[in-house]
Amino acid sequence: MSDIEMALKEIARGAEEIIPIDELKKKLESGRQLTIKLGMDPTAPDIHLGHTVILNKLRTFQKLGHKVVLIIGDFTAAIGDPSGKNATRPELPREQILINAKTYSEQAFKILDPKLTEIRYNSEWCDKLGPAGTIKLASKLTVARMLERDDFSKRYAAKQPIAIHEFLYPLFQGYDSVAIKSDVELGGTDQKFNLLMGRELQKDAGMEPQCVLMMPLLVGLDGVVKMSKSKHNYIGVTEPAKEMFGKIMSVSDELMWNYYTLLSEKSLKTIEELKKKCDNGEMNPRDAKVELGREIVARYHGEAEAQAAVDGFKNQFANGAMPEDMPEVTVTSERIPNLLKDAGLVASTTEAMRMIKQNAVKCDGKPVTDKDASVEKGTAVWQVGKRRFARVTVS
Repeated sequence: MSDIEMALKEIARGAEEIIPIDELKKKLESGRQLTIKLGMDPTAPDIHLGHTVILNKLRTFQKLGHKVVLIIGDFTAAIGDPSGKNATRPELPREQILINAKTYSEQAFKILDPKLTEIRYNSEWCDKLGPAGTIKLASKLTVARMLERDDFSKRYAAKQPIAIHEFLYPLFQGYDSVAIKSDVELGGTDQKFNLLMGRELQKDAGMEPQCVLMMPLLVGLDGVVKMSKSKHNYIGVTEPAKEMFGKIMSVSDELMWNYYTLLSEKSLKTIEELKKKCDNGEMNPRDAKVELGREIVARYHGEAEAQAAVDGFKNQFANGAMPEDMPEVTVTSERIPNLLKDAGLVASTTEAMRMIKQNAVKCDGKPVTDKDASVEKGTAVWQVGKRRFARVTVS
């Protein structure tokens, strides 16, 4: 296998689709340093492991010597990406966008090589377009073509409002590719329309069109929908080591292999060998999950904290020990659902009642099965699931 074929195989690892792959191969064969683009709208201050799927792929290109241009969408964030949305997104104040952008950049460098990374803000060229330039850009696409988008067509059919400025979003994202002369743009599978727009606008500008590489959306801890803060099924890259490790250990055995492919730096051959050992009984899937958790935690917190997280987990769950550093809180509510919410053990009383119904709540080690049971004043250790503990004082 040639060096180019090996590079292409590593680039394609875990990818959902590469458009077109033969053009990407030609770009790699050219021997020049390619410009790899990722646009990120800083709509929230933190990133989670779902975001790192694409950041890891950018790092793969960097290891091959290529330059990454991370475009902070300070201009487009004010519009809001309509991809996958069933309603118009609210505009963000510019001050909040810039605060979020700074945090995004700092967290991205936990993965990316700063020497091979250039950060640009798309207001740099989008602001210069002005009304005339924006109208000219808008002339590149018809309304009929825009309504081919699944999210827009569904909203239109359901008679849900679509603001005119939302139509401009994919055009501005495509214009970013023209501005930086990108060779490859990365994105999630939900970004296909936007990513292909870059190819169209580059062709219109007489440029060699970029290739598009789409990565699958990482499924969240619930094993059902994509990782998202709004779904409370995420693992943040800045979460404490023990919390991060515990969440990884809660992933199902089946989903674990998807996490290995998209998040681990182990070779595909090594991952396949691990899977075979688990399938034929040579290895407990839990041990493979420990290795995955150790690797990911070490990447963001260092080897020492990763080992401490492993040791703490084994002591807590293998030996039945309670964590020594559990939070101590004081609440006034004597209703169990409210107590659990006020203690920070659940996000809502609805979740509390669901966890009680699933027999996942304990008080001083004893299962709690009645959501309406009274709580005596005093201090007790409350537990939700396997990982959430708090020493709660009811005053």
